[in-house]
Amino acid sequence: MIRQKLSALLYNSPVGGRQQKIDLDYWLLGACLCLLGLGLVMNASASSAVSAAHNGGNHYYYFIRHVIYVAAGLVAGAACLLVPVQRWQQWSWPLLIVALVLLVLVYVPGIGHEVNGSKRWLNLRVFNLQSSELAKLFMVFFIAGYLVRHQVELERKLFGFVKPLLVLLLFAALIYAEPDFGATTVMVGSVVVMIFLAGTSMKVAAPLLVILGTLGWFFVTAESYRLERITSFTDPFRDQFGSGYQLSQALIAFGRGEIFGVGLGNSVQKQFYLPEAHTDFVFAVLAEELGMVGAILTVLLLTFVCLRALRLGRKAQLAGQAFAAYCAYGIAMMWTGQAFINIGVNAGLLPTKGLTLPFISYGGSSLMVCCVSLAVLVRIEWEMRQALQQVQTPRQSAATEVAHG
Repeated sequence: MIRQKLSALLYNSPVGGRQQKIDLDYWLLGACLCLLGLGLVMNASASSAVSAAHNGGNHYYYFIRHVIYVAAGLVAGAACLLVPVQRWQQWSWPLLIVALVLLVLVYVPGIGHEVNGSKRWLNLRVFNLQSSELAKLFMVFFIAGYLVRHQVELERKLFGFVKPLLVLLLFAALIYAEPDFGATTVMVGSVVVMIFLAGTSMKVAAPLLVILGTLGWFFVTAESYRLERITSFTDPFRDQFGSGYQLSQALIAFGRGEIFGVGLGNSVQKQFYLPEAHTDFVFAVLAEELGMVGAILTVLLLTFVCLRALRLGRKAQLAGQAFAAYCAYGIAMMWTGQAFINIGVNAGLLPTKGLTLPFISYGGSSLMVCCVSLAVLVRIEWEMRQALQQVQTPRQSAATEVAHG
């Protein structure tokens, strides 16, 4: 029975199914694999010092774990590649409930794991799961399903816009309380963009956007350390050993890199000058070792991936596959927001905020969610091409009959 179901899944998939070959979006897949490879290289370099200090001289402890996370992410992505897009729509509610439970469990003593004052992880013994990473993706699935079911209500009625925002605010409050303001911003921004791309009227949305903006400003200024980050990032060297320490060290890394960098493995800032060198500030180490050229190429690669995902969403929307389109939009905005904030923080363009760089930063939860998101996009692109081929084949047959008739 299980073998029959697996055979059916393989047959109706882009990996050696009825087309008897692997049929994927190689541009998107190749670009993401390049980012994963770059992440492996940069983590081997950026994590060496802190790894040796915390693990008995083992310079490759975090790198080995990163390799395991990438491998697990690719396996999870390959499994999700077999899942039809329609299934994600059917599972959107159960997945949202799972995400809610995981976010609540973070606050349970003995289960939730606290690091540097933040309760963002679940202790699963083997590794720590960051609940907010799964919550962002599952929220995208839920909102995409809602937009399909309530398209007319969303365009005409205020309550149609309010209902998904109430669910969003519940999740945002749980993530904000961890505290994780960066993940909250990415999730809220992704959902708002999805709702607008679904055709929401500005007359309906404008008042609520003003309220959301006001709430956002309140949450930013509610804690003194967040206000310090906002004021210090404009001139980090004014308090370079206090609130501006991380950013000032990151800017030193950018300055040392110049045009072509100091060379792989030769970063000085990763030697305990720059905190979180292999996670939140890996881009600064990349800029130091690979220079302006390496940094620009990385930004271009991330931009290509995000634009490719947006283009896929647009094509799916034109093909009448609304759920797939909204999922693609949501994933694209999730990646875009995360990359924009991470790079902006590293370069001193935004206040300091802990957020990983997609496909590159160290972190099991982030890497696995990125790989699963990639698999969903690849599946969307494949299903869309299959649908177009099924439409075109009868037309071509009819045209052939007319020509020979």
